[in-house]
Amino acid sequence: MRISLTVNGELLETEAWPGESLLYVLRERLGLPGSKNACEQGECGSCSVLLDGVLVCACLVLGAQAEGHEVVTVEGLAADGELHPVQEAFVEAGAVQCGFCTPGLVMAAADLLRRSPDPGEDEIREALSGNLCRCTGYQKIFEAVRLAAERV
Repeated sequence: MRISLTVNGELLETEAWPGESLLYVLRERLGLPGSKNACEQGECGSCSVLLDGVLVCACLVLGAQAEGHEVVTVEGLAADGELHPVQEAFVEAGAVQCGFCTPGLVMAAADLLRRSPDPGEDEIREALSGNLCRCTGYQKIFEAVRLAAERV
């Protein structure tokens, strides 16, 4: 089937099998590899994107369900060649190790700061609780979110 959706501000069309996940459509059909394919069960958060402004696990949404909707991926956070403040903060705080979980954490942090520009520690922890990281121990990730909050 043919679907059309707005991805990172651009109206795109692609073929999609009715059972394909939005994650598969983004990565394999549209060439946007930022969202990572890890658990395919919505448990790790590595595939998080904004769907009509709501943070979702792209592995749990069918590509066909995104027909006519707006998707923002980690690639779409940057504007005019400049990294998003959350992306910059992750780099500066050293919140990236293997990088596999990073796109989902960045999306969750950007979503949090959009909703709550000055979050408390508990609010940060809650917002990132759907994302798993095996490398960092989370401390530098929390530091990056606090740093980004100062800049947003």
